[in-house]
Amino acid sequence: MRPRRGHIVVVDFGGQYAHLIARRIRELGRFSVIVSAAQGREELEREAEGASGIVLSGGPGSVWEEGHDWIAEWAVSSGKAVLGICYGHQLLGKVLGGRVGRALKPEFGPTPVRVVREDSLFDGMPREFTVWMSHNDAVLEPPPGAEVLAESPGSPVAAMRWGDRVYGVQWHPEVYHSEWGMELLDNWLGIAGAPRTWAPGDLVGELVEYVRKEVGGSRAIAAVSGGVDSTVAALIAKRALGDRLMPVFIDHGLHPEGEVERVTKLLRRIGLEPLVVDASDKFLTSLKGVVDPEEKRRIVGRVYGEVLRDAARELGAEALIQGTIYPDVIESGGRPGADVIKTHHNVGGLPRDLGLKVVEPLRWFYKDEVRAIARVLGVPREIYEKQPVPGPGLAVRVEGEVTREKLKIVRMADAIVREEVEKAGLSGKLWQYFAVLTSSKATGVKGDRRSYGYVIAVRMVESVDAMTARAARPPWEVLERIAWRITSEVPGVVRVVYDVTSKPPATIEWE
Repeated sequence: MRPRRGHIVVVDFGGQYAHLIARRIRELGRFSVIVSAAQGREELEREAEGASGIVLSGGPGSVWEEGHDWIAEWAVSSGKAVLGICYGHQLLGKVLGGRVGRALKPEFGPTPVRVVREDSLFDGMPREFTVWMSHNDAVLEPPPGAEVLAESPGSPVAAMRWGDRVYGVQWHPEVYHSEWGMELLDNWLGIAGAPRTWAPGDLVGELVEYVRKEVGGSRAIAAVSGGVDSTVAALIAKRALGDRLMPVFIDHGLHPEGEVERVTKLLRRIGLEPLVVDASDKFLTSLKGVVDPEEKRRIVGRVYGEVLRDAARELGAEALIQGTIYPDVIESGGRPGADVIKTHHNVGGLPRDLGLKVVEPLRWFYKDEVRAIARVLGVPREIYEKQPVPGPGLAVRVEGEVTREKLKIVRMADAIVREEVEKAGLSGKLWQYFAVLTSSKATGVKGDRRSYGYVIAVRMVESVDAMTARAARPPWEVLERIAWRITSEVPGVVRVVYDVTSKPPATIEWE
């Protein structure tokens, strides 16, 4: 789906927050697109056609080493509003003739800033507040003609304005920990004249038309899992194609306890009568002896694609509708210069010879935006508030080789986690909560005798869009009861540990 006029282009220099910037801009009602700095001038100009403004994001490199000067020069010469953030701020300082070098004091984490000149960028904001910094270099002297707007202990030019529409800030306003960050972004968007036209829930008609155009007069299958992404994609396709769409649910033998029955019941309730394909033996045979998590994901993706291809041939379908969303694309390295964090079965794992046209109406949306579309479509709360389950299922919640015995253990432990979280009324506050069967074993005592068995790890996280996540802090008594029940009810388990790691540096899933 092409961006509408008046959008914002975020140039991604490889920083971890580039996509968070785009998300925040969308939250403020403006459409945003991301373009990698690794792409050429032609791509940048194409994406910026009709845009209101350009954001130069943060990045891990030095402005003296990366060769990005031309991008900042292009942005400034475009005549559009420009906002440089962190690395982008330093890049503007350099190309406009300022002095950029090692900061007086490197700043990482919470940092006080002081506004030293009135400007519409700071409308409605206090003169002093705390922001989130992460830099070694800084703009030490402003470019000729630029005005210094704010300073911090390590950054004499913590914010600046050059001309009427080019701004730079050393801190990260997009990060939750930066005070007044959303207000600053909103003020800049007002300066840019970006219209408030972005409301995901209003785009159903456009998405339906997109699927209709992509599929044409062919038949299609929709890969459904019972999660919000695949369900929304299938419902959009159903509106576009009617009886020419067949939802397909693959039972790969890696689902949580009771998932197959629950999903098929819910899908039927909303008019998506799925074809259920039991391919559990094929998946488990293919995973035999495999311990590397990336290899597991690739195998699940390959077999998943093979089963879908066979189903499509049987049904005479030529297209595949998938619920791929933007975080899936990002983590699978689906953009130039991006690292493959983990391969998603529906992005990097599908076989190249699939033989089907893949149509992904939600590819440029984030999870919370998909949920907004789900509510408009009348999707039941049980689906759009359901915690995500990884495409490879429990294969990435079992360390080491996946066996039927291990799957039984992790299913039982996971069911206990879900029961206790939901009983405690915590499910609505958590993004995901699940159990992992680790490859570690530990010594325990059961019935006054030594017992040597598995270690289960419990993970609970809070998130908005899966790009970042924080380890949840459930009541101690909930964790204690989960541990007691798992070690009492699940054979072969003697110890339960709780994962307190956020994302980053961890991913939400274990493997």
